[in-house]
Amino acid sequence: MGFRDTVRKYISSSTETREDHSDENLQTHYYKSSKDKVLKEVEAMIGQRQGLTVQSVSTERGEIIIRSDSGKSVFMVVTVIMVRPYRTAVDFSVTTDTVMPTDFGYSRKLVYEMYKSLNGRLTFVGTGLGEDLTKGL
Repeated sequence: MGFRDTVRKYISSSTETREDHSDENLQTHYYKSSKDKVLKEVEAMIGQRQGLTVQSVSTERGEIIIRSDSGKSVFMVVTVIMVRPYRTAVDFSVTTDTVMPTDFGYSRKLVYEMYKSLNGRLTFVGTGLGEDLTKGL
């Protein structure tokens, strides 16, 4: 993790996962499941969490928009993409609305919790596997 990533980690009010993130816990997670099943599991998972509500679901685009209805003001976008049959990628983008320039790691912890919960609900395959899964396509 470079200096820039370290500074961003602590002085930020948002967290976004991606394929090649320096923090392995924030790399794209892959599951052995279909896109529709993953979307339903994410919706069910959010429905069971206090303070978060699903605003909209776009099955065609594989996106779920989530907002907090109590506590800290949170805006979350969950992106679900089926890379191969039964290999589905999940990414999170979380932004907290705060008067401070930082949320003191709240958005990062929320992403950690979301992935941990999803890993328990679905068959977890690995992180950052995009290049391996797209070889030969």
